[in-house]
Amino acid sequence: MRHLARGIGRFQQEVFPARSGAFAHLATHHAPHTLFIGCSDARVVPELITQSDPGELFVIRTAGNLVPAYAPRPDGIAASIEYAVAALGVRDIVVCGHSACGAMTALAEGHDLGTMPTTADWLRHADAARARTTAPGVDALVRSNVRAQLANLVTHPSVARALEQGAVGLHGWSYDIGSGRVEELTPTAQPAASPV
Repeated sequence: MRHLARGIGRFQQEVFPARSGAFAHLATHHAPHTLFIGCSDARVVPELITQSDPGELFVIRTAGNLVPAYAPRPDGIAASIEYAVAALGVRDIVVCGHSACGAMTALAEGHDLGTMPTTADWLRHADAARARTTAPGVDALVRSNVRAQLANLVTHPSVARALEQGAVGLHGWSYDIGSGRVEELTPTAQPAASPV
């Protein structure tokens, strides 16, 4: 905790004063342009990867960057998606998977999750990705999972409406931690040839 407290001190003494005008604006305005759905993995920091400023990204982070298909029940992820799309009017939604993902590694390698039943249950949201993945290895599952989660997003009424109106674009990315590369994934089985 001392490290975090020191970080807060540096933020308050060095960062905040230099950008106080921007923070004053953000105190009364919330208009992110992108909903970024990424993994909870501490190595994947959306604002760092995209070099975005505070207020630009509305971020949802889940284990394995999983997005459950829509169901009419209380759900924090569904509520956050709906709010970002219907209330904030984000123009783009990114689902970002990444290399060495612990969730995808557990699935690809068949790890025993018996001591983590909640995690095992959560990872069932990747069943469609596992079923569609024909190539071996974690990287193939990461890519397939991003595409499966994009398909799940379309089941959310707010997203479906925004897509129908041409108000939002969906994007799938795969981030490589070791190289810093971000690869845009096509809706089909193959990644696009060029990086983002």
